[in-house]
Amino acid sequence: MSNFLAPPAYKPEIQDQEKVRSKYKSMRWQVFLGIFIGYAGFYIVRKNFSMAIPMLAPFGFEKGELGVVLSMNAIAYGFSKFIMASVSDRSNARKFLPLGLILAAVSMMFMIVPIQWIGAEHKTWAIILMAALNFLVGWFNGMGWPPCGRVMTHWFSIKERGSWMSVWNCAHNVGGALVGPMAVYGAVWFGSWFYGTQADHYFLIGTYAFPAAVSILIAIVAYCLIRDTPQSCGLPSIEKYRNDFAKNYTEKSEEVLSTKEIFKTVLSNKFLWYIAFANAFVYMVRYGCLDWAPTILTEKGIDIKNAGWAYFSYEIAAIPGTLICGWLSDHVFHGRRAVPTIIFMAIVAVFVIIYWQFLDNINVVVTCLIAIGFFIYGPVMLIGVQALDLAPKNAAGTAAGLTGFMGYVLGTALLANVVIGYVAQAWGWNWTFILLIAACLISIIFMGFTYKEEQYLAKNNK
Repeated sequence: MSNFLAPPAYKPEIQDQEKVRSKYKSMRWQVFLGIFIGYAGFYIVRKNFSMAIPMLAPFGFEKGELGVVLSMNAIAYGFSKFIMASVSDRSNARKFLPLGLILAAVSMMFMIVPIQWIGAEHKTWAIILMAALNFLVGWFNGMGWPPCGRVMTHWFSIKERGSWMSVWNCAHNVGGALVGPMAVYGAVWFGSWFYGTQADHYFLIGTYAFPAAVSILIAIVAYCLIRDTPQSCGLPSIEKYRNDFAKNYTEKSEEVLSTKEIFKTVLSNKFLWYIAFANAFVYMVRYGCLDWAPTILTEKGIDIKNAGWAYFSYEIAAIPGTLICGWLSDHVFHGRRAVPTIIFMAIVAVFVIIYWQFLDNINVVVTCLIAIGFFIYGPVMLIGVQALDLAPKNAAGTAAGLTGFMGYVLGTALLANVVIGYVAQAWGWNWTFILLIAACLISIIFMGFTYKEEQYLAKNNK
């Protein structure tokens, strides 16, 4: 690990308790704002290629080859979220997050090159370069979650973390929602500056250059706000400050581990594997419902406009559902994550069944998609929180990276996209719904394996 990314040294602890309370309060809000804004910035430069695909057909690019380019992002993100997390656990979050965001932005900006300067005349090379750049975009995006997880474990204790992370998790909805408007207005405001009367090129600025420039500015703001640990600011650890200790907390949790020690700690923890597999099946349901909804609905005769609104409703419903789920995990279940996750996934299964049985009724279908979106994102968020809870603080990013890897590579790319696609093609949609219901049940079973491990939290509140 380079000296540039090395965690800052601890400062002498402030002894004035009133000053500690005042500084802790202000610094927690400051670092939280930093990771919220910073993580939203990653979503401004993550899925932009999807926005560009409809504009690339007139240039001579075909959907199949563009689909290969698109897949590079998800594959890279899944691997990076796990591998780069081990680097993050040994790095200064204040530098690691902005660095990843700037690299993602620069990679996104260079997506203009294969279209403008190589073009369909040399299609093979253009596609290879686009795929490589989209892979880099996904890889550097994988540097976003781990430092945020590191900040969360150091600045927020286990019994309050669910509420704080439910709010922070909305950053990806905020960032993702900005991509569309930025693509439109970026092209309108700046397209003519670069391309004059070549209006067919304006989208390159709106989709790639403008969001990349904004993300670089966000990275600078995030750097100014984020601080790595309380101890680097002369404050006591969050456990000491709030008298709120995780079951696996020891003084060694404050030390920086080697890469070998981090992987050994994470990969030998059976409870992390339980929630990682649970996450794969939660993601299968999440993206199995989301990605295939427009196709299912249009095949059932529902016009594409209504299908689009159903898709939109699914995502918007995630925000209140995530906030409520996080609040429940902290204030009703006292920091336990398994119980609310099981409850929410059981409710998701019920709405998947109703969705399946009333596919021809647009009102019922939209209601079910809203309900599934409302209830599915809580478990998505809580599994990430639980990964932070179950691992030592100095390996928390890698622990969350493991669940992310299983969610995106196994749950999304393999199960939600490939398996459901082939099952729908060979045996029809009925079998895809059976798979989604089975995935809900399997996720519940794996989460049940962690139930006893969290019971000490309930006992501590008696």
